[in-house]
Amino acid sequence: MPQTTKLTHRPAGAADLGAIVEFPQNADELFFCYPKAVWPLDVEQLAAAMAERRDSTVALLDGRVAGFANFYQWQHGDFCALGNLMIASWARGQGVAHYLVAVMEQLAHDHYKARRMQVSCFNTNSAGLLLYPKLGYRLSGLVERRDPQNQRVALIQFDKAL
Repeated sequence: MPQTTKLTHRPAGAADLGAIVEFPQNADELFFCYPKAVWPLDVEQLAAAMAERRDSTVALLDGRVAGFANFYQWQHGDFCALGNLMIASWARGQGVAHYLVAVMEQLAHDHYKARRMQVSCFNTNSAGLLLYPKLGYRLSGLVERRDPQNQRVALIQFDKAL
């Protein structure tokens, strides 16, 4: 009989921070999910982000914290912008990102009456660039940013009606 995984979610709490800071595997991954953070991610940086953001949520895979996301912008009745999306390395490829984005879309709708969700992805983040269009997001913009080495990078913006 094939084993099935169970995905659930709940609000992120202080007890989750130690696990979440282990999700980014290198400085590039940290830049993708939290550009203002300094490698390595630590509990203090993540707690500061959570304090400034809304609806920090964890996805649980078979009861184990496997994903994290929140909103870094929210405009009641208009949109929410997804931020800090990160998935544990051991949980990648198991549907956690798909599940967590859907959860965040529902939270945006329920908590903020958002009509659309915005996501942004750096041009070197292949996983994100492949994920968002698959979930129904459409290209909405492109802006220049600088990476930690002060190199030019493109921040690709996507939008989805909720």
